[in-house]
Amino acid sequence: MNKDNLLHTNNNMKITLFSELGVGISANSILIFAHLCMLLGENRPKPIDLYIAFLSLTQLLLLITMCLIAVDMFMSGGRWDSTTCKFLTYFHRLLRGLTLCATCLLNVLWTITLSPRSSCLTMFKHKSPHHISGVFLFFCVLYMSFSSHFFISIIASPNLTSDNFVYVTQTCSLLPLSYFRKSMFTTPMIIREAFLIGLMALSSGYMVALLWRHKKQARHLYSTSLSSKASPEQRATRTIMLLMSFFVVLYILETVVFYSRMKFKDGPILYCVQTIVSHSYATVSPFVFICTEKHIIKFLKSMCGKM
Repeated sequence: MNKDNLLHTNNNMKITLFSELGVGISANSILIFAHLCMLLGENRPKPIDLYIAFLSLTQLLLLITMCLIAVDMFMSGGRWDSTTCKFLTYFHRLLRGLTLCATCLLNVLWTITLSPRSSCLTMFKHKSPHHISGVFLFFCVLYMSFSSHFFISIIASPNLTSDNFVYVTQTCSLLPLSYFRKSMFTTPMIIREAFLIGLMALSSGYMVALLWRHKKQARHLYSTSLSSKASPEQRATRTIMLLMSFFVVLYILETVVFYSRMKFKDGPILYCVQTIVSHSYATVSPFVFICTEKHIIKFLKSMCGKM
């Protein structure tokens, strides 16, 4: 790739990434603001609303941190020291893990909330917010320990042309690790992410089974004209499935781009593609919540009317 094409590609990547981050930051801010106003208002929010707000807050911090990192990816105004590189990379990696964890726990909580009284999950309905908060706190500590290797492996790169470093930004690079140390850090991460994604798949599959059984029962109880309108449970189940499918597709695509990047060692371009893909869920998911949650739509309409 010649210099002109490389510059053109770099500009397109920069515009795409900053546009995605800007849209995601705005959407998550609106969603957090809506939940915060409902929390401070007269109506008591449901436990699931608190977890949606927390997921949005995690995604907002993730996108803001990525925006700071993206500035160093594309703009050479100043160089970071090793402490800044380590902290931002560690914090970004921690927030990515917490986003995955919060998405999984929200999926499980949604499944518990929408499960019928005859379900085996009924016993968790009144305990789920308290227990899930404890589980989330446990995963916070776990992610903090699993991401600690970034304090060792991330440095302010002294030589940007060296093949021994893995590109992170113009200032920061990842030191090459031995096979043993790399396996020691990546194996728990793979097990952890496989467990969370598997749990999301199980809860989503359970909700699909409930939705299918609900439709089957509705055909016997109601006429076609009455049963054609989707119930709140059906809309919530479709929201879960939409988010889950979108998350899995992006996760697989990100994994393919990541291993392509490691194989071909095409640092800046493939790394930017990976960054755009990996932050698409944090950008799109708040729009799904805003469009599918009726009380959020009513609140935003009332706010627009007052303004």
